[in-house]
Amino acid sequence: MHATLPLLARHGFPALRRKRLETLQVNLGYRCNQSCVHCHVNAGPQRTEMMAPSVVQDVLMFLERSSAQTLDITGGAPELHPQFRSLVSRARALGRHVIDRCNLTILQEPGQEGLAQFLAAEGVEIIASLPCYTRELVDRQRGAGVYERSVAALRTLNALGYGMPGSALALNLVYNPQGPALPPPQAKLEADYKRELAAREGVSFNRLYTLANMPIQRFGSMLVSKGEFDRYMQLLRASHRDENLESVMCRSLVSVDWRGYVYDCDFNQMLGLPLGHGRRKPVHIRELAEGDLAGAGIAVRDHCYGCTAGQGSSCGGALDA
Repeated sequence: MHATLPLLARHGFPALRRKRLETLQVNLGYRCNQSCVHCHVNAGPQRTEMMAPSVVQDVLMFLERSSAQTLDITGGAPELHPQFRSLVSRARALGRHVIDRCNLTILQEPGQEGLAQFLAAEGVEIIASLPCYTRELVDRQRGAGVYERSVAALRTLNALGYGMPGSALALNLVYNPQGPALPPPQAKLEADYKRELAAREGVSFNRLYTLANMPIQRFGSMLVSKGEFDRYMQLLRASHRDENLESVMCRSLVSVDWRGYVYDCDFNQMLGLPLGHGRRKPVHIRELAEGDLAGAGIAVRDHCYGCTAGQGSSCGGALDA
């Protein structure tokens, strides 16, 4: 795989500083039941990295003493971690909002029986990746049969109340472009998704989040192989909007990797850029004091233009939505 970090320090992304911590995002490991082209984690079935039980405990201890009101759980497929359900239940017992970043097909994997019912019982918000509303494009990006299995999962979630009018169970979908292009306007695409999925499959959801593909890991390496890396970076930089700097996710979020080390965002985690501008070594979650965060500098490189280009892009979709 081509390394992209050496290519991400050419244009000098603007300096950023942190606000109050709102979200603790935790990557439980890189094992996944899918291997997607756009995956910035390079996750897949053969990955073995998995958060140790002691680190899960460190995460919960920090969550309890911090101002973070949201625990955002990701992977890989985070549900494959043996302590996933325990982590969710304990975070909910602390009164925290919990997000599960779900690929939908995991709900049908052996050993995951009752997963959808568990998520509903705990009131977990689901943010589920679905790169298009057509079978052809979903299967092209994610593998044969993924569209059918994803729709089956959506029907299961709808039956439990997820994404249904009047229900408190939030089901949000995520769109990524098929290649080196910016996402289309989020509001219009959301309307298209809702219309087409309702008409074709009889399923519903709450919101659609559009995310730009980051020029790192598997997607970045693919761009280098095809000779498209520089062109994509030029597109991101040319589309940068200063007003998006106010709302980028790294200002109110920290990202914890499977070993317990803390980063300014999930993308920096994948690049091995330690928390905070100027740090040379990563900080472990058990050593982190919340006072270290507010006002602290954020480690930035040119991949950050992926979050500020056009309508902006974050874990919660477009920044100007």
